[in-house]
Amino acid sequence: MISFDKVKIYLEMIKFQHSVFALPFAYLGAFLAEMKVPGLKTLFWITLAMVGARSFAMAANRLIDLEIDRRNPRTAERALPKGLLSVSNVIIFSLVSLGGFLLAVYNLAPICRFLWPFAVIPFILYPYTKRFTWLSHFVLGICLGLAPVGAWVAVTNTISAEPLIIGAAVLLWVAGFDIFYALQDMDFDLKEQLYSIPARFGIHASLLLTRLFHLTSIFLFLWAGVRLNLGFFYFAGVFIAGSLLAYENSLIKANDLSRLNMAFFTMNGILSVLVFFFSAAEVLFGRGKVV
Repeated sequence: MISFDKVKIYLEMIKFQHSVFALPFAYLGAFLAEMKVPGLKTLFWITLAMVGARSFAMAANRLIDLEIDRRNPRTAERALPKGLLSVSNVIIFSLVSLGGFLLAVYNLAPICRFLWPFAVIPFILYPYTKRFTWLSHFVLGICLGLAPVGAWVAVTNTISAEPLIIGAAVLLWVAGFDIFYALQDMDFDLKEQLYSIPARFGIHASLLLTRLFHLTSIFLFLWAGVRLNLGFFYFAGVFIAGSLLAYENSLIKANDLSRLNMAFFTMNGILSVLVFFFSAAEVLFGRGKVV
């Protein structure tokens, strides 16, 4: 019998609270796919797929990065480096999570049964990329950008341009805030010869690139809305999201990273939830329709 304290350790290991970053975008794809609220059964399997996939990805990340995490003062207190969980514990957890993901996949649209490896491969690839390329931020972006694409496919059993545009918007949004996150480890990355945009290009260039990525992300959300003939609620949500991203970027200065956690955790969590709720309002009360 697993104790409540043990469950808390597992949830902390996978940063379960950060599911708020990706899950709303999966629901976004599911709602916009047919401009209606999906059935409860479909939403259940999409939720299980997302939770299973993300839990597997995080557990795999912790396993692959174990030695790096041990050497990094910021991550040395994580469950695996500290010995609160064993490697075998995390392997079993990752396999159970992958099993939950596959169970959900086989209860969604038939095409998902053939496409699921394209979701899992980036999860495994991402932890290794920081060892050889500063493009690692984009690989993480792909991992989360697949959320709206996968949910759209799960509902419609087809692939079209609109979810790919939304997925690209999420990709750039995530790549931008991951650059913020990497600022914390810039000195460590340089010392360990790990790759990141801050370590390669410095703080000033990193902040400029993040602004560019976030601006492009908002443009892509707008483009998707135009293609889907969406209305007031959706575009109001995108406008608010853009305002939040602008405020988030204003919090981080090259000579002052003290508000980094507020920008990374608080603002991005609020952003993803708001975009989904305004899009859901568009589906329920607006005039949008797929054209």
